[in-house]
Amino acid sequence: MTYRATLPCTRAQAEALPQADDLFAHSSSPPVLVADEPDPAKPDEWLLHAYFEIEPDAHELGLLASLADGPPQVEQLGDEDWVTRSQAGLEPIRAGRFFVHTPSHVAQDGAINFQIDAGLAFGTGQHATTKGCLEALDRLQRLGQRFRNIADIGTGTGLLAFAALKLWPEARAVATDIDPVAVEVARDNAAINGVALGDAAGELLLEVADGMASPQLTARAPFDLLIANILAGPLIDLAPAFASALAPGGTVVLAGLLDTQAEAVAAAYAAQGLGLEDAGSGEWPVLVLGAA
Repeated sequence: MTYRATLPCTRAQAEALPQADDLFAHSSSPPVLVADEPDPAKPDEWLLHAYFEIEPDAHELGLLASLADGPPQVEQLGDEDWVTRSQAGLEPIRAGRFFVHTPSHVAQDGAINFQIDAGLAFGTGQHATTKGCLEALDRLQRLGQRFRNIADIGTGTGLLAFAALKLWPEARAVATDIDPVAVEVARDNAAINGVALGDAAGELLLEVADGMASPQLTARAPFDLLIANILAGPLIDLAPAFASALAPGGTVVLAGLLDTQAEAVAAAYAAQGLGLEDAGSGEWPVLVLGAA
């Protein structure tokens, strides 16, 4: 029998979730935690689901409530493996040459395939911002852009950094996230997808960092490609730091903003000397900017 406890949370709370085994260290059967975004038009309103093999007790529900905006609502789901089913319900995504799928689906011939579990870290490919970033990177490579020093800020699952290395395999890449859990998820995903970790060309360095505040980022700069799929407010705040870390002629790919926020984000980077090269489209545009 499976029980699901659900409670509302913010995106920040979802990305800050601890490992279930750590949170429920004294539980005989720790739950599986899955966070999702039910309405893309409300990017900060997420749901946290905890799947239990046995009915959760008051202590376990209290632990869940401490993570977000409880109390949790508990429902009995039956004998089916609902964790696997929830992943199977996430259809594969085709974005340019990329094909992103969960373990429930098979790779696609002729595509650049990535297997990404639906789990705790943001950036499975399902959200329009992640898909749009993949398409933007694909277009840049098709247009003949060449990058050798890449940074993915707020990497989540690591997907965008993986994609960049597939397109520019001779580059050095670094991916950071403020959440240590996300960095560990990205590390696991790198192993699943055959992405080499390290400091050399063709390898990915993973680090915990708040924005650009990292000795590794400072040592690696200047970058000729910076990628950030976060939120409009942090993107605006990071404009000076991004501009100072960008090499002459470098490119910035920004996402996580609504179309109503695009003008303000672009203006913040224009003030730092970065021109808008591609304004994107749709409700979740991806901005591509270039340094002179």
